[in-house]
Amino acid sequence: MKKHNFSAGPCILSQEVLEKASKAVVNFNNLDLSLIEISHRSADFVAVMDNATDLVLELLNLKGKGYSALFLQGGASLEFLMVPYNLMKEGGKAAYTDTGAWSSKALKEAKLLGEVDVVASSKDKNYNYIPKGYTIPTDADYFHCTSNNTIYGTQMKKFPKTDGLLVCDMSSDIFSRQLDFSQFDLIYAGAQKNMGPAGATLVVVKDEILGKTGRTIPSMLDYQIHSSKDSMFNTPPVFAVYVSMLTLEWLKEQGGISAIEKLNIAKAALLYNEIDRNPLFEGSAAEEDRSDMNVTFLLTDETKKDTFDKMWKEAGISGINGHRSVGGYRASIYNAMPIESVQVLVDLMKKL
Repeated sequence: MKKHNFSAGPCILSQEVLEKASKAVVNFNNLDLSLIEISHRSADFVAVMDNATDLVLELLNLKGKGYSALFLQGGASLEFLMVPYNLMKEGGKAAYTDTGAWSSKALKEAKLLGEVDVVASSKDKNYNYIPKGYTIPTDADYFHCTSNNTIYGTQMKKFPKTDGLLVCDMSSDIFSRQLDFSQFDLIYAGAQKNMGPAGATLVVVKDEILGKTGRTIPSMLDYQIHSSKDSMFNTPPVFAVYVSMLTLEWLKEQGGISAIEKLNIAKAALLYNEIDRNPLFEGSAAEEDRSDMNVTFLLTDETKKDTFDKMWKEAGISGINGHRSVGGYRASIYNAMPIESVQVLVDLMKKL
């Protein structure tokens, strides 16, 4: 039976991408060598890296605008430290919003290097909304936000203006919707939530902002070094970069971000409409801040939990249990999730 993969990450990838990747693991580019055993310095893999970084900038409409796309390692969690190392001046400070578990971890790392001003937080309501109307200090070296919160099902719909640099963790909604990406000075995203398998981290950074902190930065944490070496300062995560490239090619074939955004809006509307219509369910995130990627919802009658759990398991649904911080259910409907799978879930909710 076909599985409907609603996992929050590592997450669903298109079947086309999986098939191409599996063939490359056995025989890449008809070399009679596996993708995961060739040299990362070989012409065949350098072409992969070049294509992947080029597609990133093309899809984000940042090509020729002074940005570099880097494929690094360590996940978004390492970026929590790399961002302040590269952007917070000696004796400087940064501004952060605290909108969930990951932003909380990001600001914790930044505090190791300097002053952090938490300008707004939604912790008071278990992160079920996005703060608004806050003021960003004019003397902050950068402002950091998290665009989408996988655990709590919230998403920023607008981004503030700031006198400093604008930095965003887009791990769980990168490439899912149209934005003016040139408003950001640095974007980072773990690949495993909407772009590829775990092991690669995408960083998109405006070249001119680097090298201005006055800090001595360890080599592996220095964006300038990684940029100068075209993401090959050390051995890159070859397989993760290749699958990310395939996913970006797939996205371009679908019509790019504008086309996938329309599908994502339709999928989210289908599921949220049933949550709001059906008295047995309720959403856990503030309505105006609901995520189009991670739909979190609760049962209003817990006596039906065993019945509902049996129904979705028998229907081949996977990865829908909510995070322990919220409970209930979480349907992650990333780019590769077909609307037909969302319909399967909605039909079950109607039958409960």
